[in-house]
Amino acid sequence: MFSIATQGPSGSDSFQAARQYAPTARILLFNRVADILTAFLEGEAEYALIPVYNTREGEIKETFRLITQLNQGYWIDNVVLPIHLSLGAIAKVDSAGGTIDTIVGRSSIFRQCEEYIDSHFPRATLVAMQDIEAALVDIRTHNRTTWAVIESENLLKKHGLELIDREVVSHNRTRFALLGKELAKSSGYDATALITKPLRDRVGMLADILGEFTRRGINILDLRSENDIKTQKLRIYLEAEGHIEDNLLREALARIEKVVIQEDESIKLLGSFPRVDMRVKQIRAFGFIGSGAMSRWFAGRLENEGYRTYITGRTTPLRPEEMIGKVDVVIICVPISVTAQTIREYGKLLHDGQALIVLAGESENTLNTALESTRPGVELMLVHNLWGPQALTMKDKNAAVVRTSRSGGFCSEFEAFLYKHGAEIFHDSPSKHDMLMGVSQKLPTTISVALAMTLAQHQIDILDIGSHSTLTSLYGILAMARIHNQNPRTYAEIMAMSGDGRLIVRSFVKNLLQLIDLAESGAIPQICEIMDANRKYLPPTFLQSQMKQAKAVDDLLSRSGMKDER
Repeated sequence: MFSIATQGPSGSDSFQAARQYAPTARILLFNRVADILTAFLEGEAEYALIPVYNTREGEIKETFRLITQLNQGYWIDNVVLPIHLSLGAIAKVDSAGGTIDTIVGRSSIFRQCEEYIDSHFPRATLVAMQDIEAALVDIRTHNRTTWAVIESENLLKKHGLELIDREVVSHNRTRFALLGKELAKSSGYDATALITKPLRDRVGMLADILGEFTRRGINILDLRSENDIKTQKLRIYLEAEGHIEDNLLREALARIEKVVIQEDESIKLLGSFPRVDMRVKQIRAFGFIGSGAMSRWFAGRLENEGYRTYITGRTTPLRPEEMIGKVDVVIICVPISVTAQTIREYGKLLHDGQALIVLAGESENTLNTALESTRPGVELMLVHNLWGPQALTMKDKNAAVVRTSRSGGFCSEFEAFLYKHGAEIFHDSPSKHDMLMGVSQKLPTTISVALAMTLAQHQIDILDIGSHSTLTSLYGILAMARIHNQNPRTYAEIMAMSGDGRLIVRSFVKNLLQLIDLAESGAIPQICEIMDANRKYLPPTFLQSQMKQAKAVDDLLSRSGMKDER
């Protein structure tokens, strides 16, 4: 049996958290956090459990300052405990004010209950004490009838106090850090706490540090900074997703030390531990119908958020029929041509209280099929992720989200997952989505395939094109080459999409034929009139914003050696 040092008295929040973590452990109780850490460092206890964050109070600064001074041991786990605080006194009084003129409690509890005290006892004197048990004994011994105590109900009852108010503060939870002598092993769903040494002044230091995490797709869970008491130089505390043994995290930290801060051992590892989420998640598990690369891509990132995932397909041992009963959210991610058929086959198996999210490029027909094939109590939403499974992160990638009248909390939680990972989210109606997909995917794909057909028909050497092109005019050639070097079925299905996107392609063909006739007849003034009208539709502000991206491509293509590469 091991021992845990934590804050007393018996029955306190810290005591309950220690019992929750290890019901059979020997609990050593101390009044001060400093004494808890001393007991841990000197070997009196194998572990220490201390409060680090409260949903009402925020970070507990005293604790963090003491943790950063530890020269041995690591932060290895967490306990999140709902905090139930009550007000008690030796005589029953009215919570509207009564005869209470003094309230006793720990300073952290006063911060958590600030609204309640201001509302009910604005004139009361607050007496902060570390040893609450001694205060309770003193109140009863000296019959202090005008004194009250804010603490857990169990502790108040233990000392025979009458309850004046129960649950005096709502949404109150505290996160406790467990400290141990050895670094915790990776659990697959971890976070790592770090703190820098006092840093030299440098413009953009914080932004550069965060940039190393961002470009690797590592999410920052907590960030705070304060000046070191002794030197008054900046120190940065970070809590990032991932275990210290993860390659991406190690790469980020190595670059921060060598390139950004430019000092070895400038970052201190406080610990890695199973990730704790102070937010309440509604979704426990996702199930995918479709076992392709995109399903696996999303499943991996959802697992990293602590969700269970199941992948099913034509060749998987687990069948979709079995999976649906195990999950809260079913995600259909199959080729466009079989999406509606898949929805009809499996949508009827979902029950009220589940959600169906369709990852697809076609909206109107897909959602109509889903609405017809599922029960009224099933949530529905379509997400069109405009990136493929080769993408390292969602950061700055576009995602079109089409919500329905049946999009509820599960759909919102998935959308929040996309937002958290940096996706640029655009909300569309079904018809608007399909029309825009006609512009951004269906039409460019059709043009690229037709262009390749034309070049082949006229036996034009692809290497000759560069010698007669500007860098910008090469974009269409690059797009054509990219499409023809990937899975042709994907692009064939994009071209075959139904919905309002078809109007775009047909309108383009009609307008193209009109321009060809005008050009071949030498009708230059009419062509100029058309272009002048188009210029009003494409204002300079649009051009300027889009040319920033074009300039970046130009700069890349203009680099020495790029032009001659084959």
